[in-house]
Amino acid sequence: QVHLVESGGGSVQAGGSLRLSCAASGRTFSSYAMGWFRQPPGQEREFVAAISRSYTTYYADSVKGRFTNSRDNAKNTVYLQMNSLKPEDMAIYYCAADQRKSWVVTVRGDEYDYWGQGTQVTVSS
Repeated sequence: QVHLVESGGGSVQAGGSLRLSCAASGRTFSSYAMGWFRQPPGQEREFVAAISRSYTTYYADSVKGRFTNSRDNAKNTVYLQMNSLKPEDMAIYYCAADQRKSWVVTVRGDEYDYWGQGTQVTVSS
């Protein structure tokens, strides 16, 4: 069992930056692929970014070039650096852990085994 806790959300103006963190419990964090998803108000959950256990990263087109996904296995933490934020980035952001296909990155939420509780990101224009 893995427990994930996101932090770092908040309110920023368009063009600003935030760094989300996702801390994981357990001793096997390095063996998981980690993903970030978001759910804008009134919309479906969508993929944002993912990083495999081998540090391969993949991003949604909407955030490519603005967001950076990284991990620190020594701290059992994955990060999402978000720059040049836009109002359409406003959402609840969730991190997730993929135990079964950890050597690759996946955009499918149903392939992730564990989820955090989410952190709110608000971007004002």
